[in-house]
Amino acid sequence: MGESNRQPVRKLPDTEVAASGAAAPREDGRAVRGRATRAAVLRAARELFAERGYADVGTNEVVERAGVTRGALYHHFEDKRALFRAVYEELEQEVAEQIVAAVAREPRAERHLVVGVNAFLDVCLEPAHRRISLIEAPSVLGHQEWRGIGAEYSLGLLRAALEAAMQTGAIEPQPVDTLAHLMLGALAEAALMLARADDLEVARAEVGRTVARLLEGLAPRSSALD
Repeated sequence: MGESNRQPVRKLPDTEVAASGAAAPREDGRAVRGRATRAAVLRAARELFAERGYADVGTNEVVERAGVTRGALYHHFEDKRALFRAVYEELEQEVAEQIVAAVAREPRAERHLVVGVNAFLDVCLEPAHRRISLIEAPSVLGHQEWRGIGAEYSLGLLRAALEAAMQTGAIEPQPVDTLAHLMLGALAEAALMLARADDLEVARAEVGRTVARLLEGLAPRSSALD
C-alpha cells in the first residue's frame, strides 16, 4: 500500500516489438478502477500541492477534488506524507522521461550529456516541479530521502550520459561513478538555486553558463586548450 507502480527510467528505451497472435489478457475490473482512483488522487494532490504547498492542503480537499472517498485515498496511501511522496516520485519519473526524450532527439552521442543537463535545468522552471520537488519535498521528506528519490530516477541517466561522453572523447576518461555522484550533487544545488530565484530567466541563464563551464572543464586537455 502506498508504493509507486512506476519504475525509474535509466536509459533510452529499446524499440518495442509487438507480440503477434496472442490476445492481451482481460484485466480484472477492480484493478482497473483501483488504478483510475489512484491516478485521480495523485492528479488532485499534485494540483493542490503545486497551488498552495504541503502544509496548506488537507486530505479532505484532495478527495473532494479527486471525486473519491477518504477510504479510497487511505486504501492507496497511508497518510498525507505518503501521498506527497508518491506525487514527488511521479514528478521525478516524468523529469527522467523528458530528459530521455530530449536526448533521443540529439543524434550526436557526444552531445547527450549537455542536452540532458539543459533539459533538466529547463524542467526546474516548471511551476509544479519547482514548488513540489524543489521547495516542498526537502522539508516534507527530509534532505536525505529527497536526495535519495531524486538519485533513484536520475543517477542512472547521468551515469549513462557520462559514459557516452567518455566513449566519444567529449570528456576525459575517469571513474564514472564518482563523477556521476559529484555532478548529481552540483545539479541538485543548481536546481535549488533556480527554485529560490526571484528572476527565473536571469537565474536560468547564469546557472546554464556556469554548468556549461563545469562541463567544458571535463573535456580532454588538448580539446580544452584548443
